[in-house]
Amino acid sequence: MGIIGWILMGLLAGIIAKMLMPGRDPGGIIITILIGIAGGLLGGWLGKVIFGVDSIDGFFELSTWIAAIVGSLILLAGYRLVAGARHRH
Repeated sequence: MGIIGWILMGLLAGIIAKMLMPGRDPGGIIITILIGIAGGLLGGWLGKVIFGVDSIDGFFELSTWIAAIVGSLILLAGYRLVAGARHRH
């Protein structure tokens, strides 16, 4: 998958993660996109390391989308914890 594919998938995975975790985020849409892109990479890496499978088979594979969304959810939750704690002080 090329860089354009990763960016598009990250955008969509970030939006889906945001829908699954509603609420106020300390960042805007750009942060959501960046978290989605990084989450897609994280999800693919975790799928390889933990399950020993190549979860990033292609853009239209279900396993690719699940890995990207789970990675985005992990990063979004982490971002909320870090930025939320920093914002409260």
